[in-house]
Amino acid sequence: MFHIKRVFKTKPGQSRKVATLAYRAAESYNSAGQRGEFSVYFNPGTTPGEKDIVVLEWTDNALKSVFREDNDVPSNSRDIWKELMTLTEENWIEFNELLTPDKMLS
Repeated sequence: MFHIKRVFKTKPGQSRKVATLAYRAAESYNSAGQRGEFSVYFNPGTTPGEKDIVVLEWTDNALKSVFREDNDVPSNSRDIWKELMTLTEENWIEFNELLTPDKMLS
């Protein structure tokens, strides 16, 4: 099981819009049965920490290439991602393996 986190550094003042778009994109994958529960959080500068950051995170059983042959990308997701990219300065993805009971040392 893996924890996946996509981080967006938004253009100034665009964090709420980017968070909304990231949520809608993740929701389209969820509706298509390609992604489970997810969460989106953002900091427009109203809380401590780095501002203009948006985080989309979810868990998955496996890491899967977006270029895989059987990847059926929801059509509305492409349009959402195009708009999202115009509002961000950069983005990156982080993968971490979740500690589950079967992986724990005895």
